[in-house]
Order: sequence, then structure tokens, then C-alpha cells
Amino acid sequence: MPLDLIRYDVLAQEALRGVIRQVMADAAKNGLPGEHHFLITFDSTAAGVELTPRTRAQYPKEMTIVLQHQFWDLVVNEVQFSVGLSFGCMVETLVVPFAAIKSFADPAAKFGLQFAEAAKDVDDAEPSKKIVVPTKDAPAPIAQQPTRPALAAAPKASPDEGPDKPDGGADVVRLDRFRKK
Repeated sequence: MPLDLIRYDVLAQEALRGVIRQVMADAAKNGLPGEHHFLITFDSTAAGVELTPRTRAQYPKEMTIVLQHQFWDLVVNEVQFSVGLSFGCMVETLVVPFAAIKSFADPAAKFGLQFAEAAKDVDDAEPSKKIVVPTKDAPAPIAQQPTRPALAAAPKASPDEGPDKPDGGADVVRLDRFRKK
């Protein structure tokens, strides 16, 4: 399988976390408009997550918080957010890096994002969570191939038009075929 040196999977995840960052920064500045509210699930063991020992003991692996009516002091920067919440009549400030977020939803907008892995290298993700790009020599299994609309097959060249494939084996479509004669 070819090696993805660009790491599109990491770039896409970071871009989606940027959506969360922007929405939360707007909420910190202007409050939540209308019926919008956020459900945020994060890895409570991730580096940079700050919880009280009591809350960490109660949520040892992951935690979901709701930002709707009773939250305060929402502060957002490039790498994390902090927010004041009340848990069982006890006030607490949480600090959550965006890299620790596993899912984000705004039920009022019917919008949600789910991340394959939080705060881990994408190489550690399950194979079914990775996007595999098939090559001519080693196609990916059907279950892992992204779904795309089928392309209409180009008409085959007549024998007198010459080969469509140069020595390199790439598919070449001749524009002459589509021109009106």
C-alpha cells in the first residue's frame, strides 16, 4: 500500500476541529444563539485535560458535557477551551484540548462530528477508521473504499486511432473522441 506522506487524514481531522474551535469562540464572544447547544465528548485521559480528582474518578475514560444554559467563563484559544460547569452542586472549571474531543454535536442544528481517535496518532486507529486509497496494483477491500458516483465509461478507440495507454500504463482519454466530426 502506498505511504501517505502528506497525511490527509490528519489534515482533515484538524480542519474539522477548527470548525469546533470557531463555533466555540463565537459562543464565548456572543453567547449561544437561539436554541443552539453543544454536546462535547472528550477523552478524559488525554494530555492537557484538566479535571478535579473527583470528576476524573467519576469519568476515568471519557466525559460528555453539555453547554446550554448553565455554563460560564468559556474561554477559547487555538489549542483548548476552558469552561465553568456545575456537577452535583459543585462548581468546576474544565480545560479540554481540541485534540481530546471525540465527538461534537449541536442538536438544534442537527449537526455533529465524530473523530476516529482523540489525542492519539492516527496510525494507531483501527484499519476500518482509516481511509484507504486503492491503487491499480493493490486495490483496497470493498468495505474500505470510499463511495463515489460511477463515472461513465469513455468509448473505446477504434483500432486505427492507436493505443490509449502509453508505456507507463496510465489511462489517457483522447479529446478527439468527444469532438463532433
